[in-house]
Amino acid sequence: MATLILAVLSGYLIGSVSPATLIARARGVDLRAIGSGNPGASNAGRALGRKTGVFVALLDVAKGAVPAFAFGAADHRAGLLAGLAAVIGHVTSPYLRGRGGKGVATAAGAILGSHPLWLVVVLATWIVVLAVARWIALASVAAAVAVVVTSVAAMQDIWWAALITVIIVARHRSNFRKRLRPQPT
Repeated sequence: MATLILAVLSGYLIGSVSPATLIARARGVDLRAIGSGNPGASNAGRALGRKTGVFVALLDVAKGAVPAFAFGAADHRAGLLAGLAAVIGHVTSPYLRGRGGKGVATAAGAILGSHPLWLVVVLATWIVVLAVARWIALASVAAAVAVVVTSVAAMQDIWWAALITVIIVARHRSNFRKRLRPQPT
């Protein structure tokens, strides 16, 4: 039980650190005032350049992967909880007064650390939807749905996959509302 609690706390605290915000601040940029205002890799890429966005995404992936893998090496359940807690920490960062990113890259890391083969399906889904629709939010939601579909097909950790999917879908609601809002003529 102590391992599970430590996994949740560690995952949450690691996930709460926002590389996008730290890098932007170091460059004198406030991500809250630029683009979507979101402290994540996509907005960092828009505000600070593509290379920085990719670097932030890799750091966000590591935030999910490292705790999931480290705790999962000893106890699979602890790894799942650490990865999930990292995602929750990313989207509700106490360092950002509860305002975090969308959680997509950190969730990809949690999947990488817990179920690396699933990431192939999830990443392929994200790439195909992005190539067709040219909309990151739709690709992210489709990839999140692919997580739960993959878990059902594998008959493994469905509860965990469902929670990750719910978090990602919920964090992208505003993107869909904006996109689907009728435009004034």
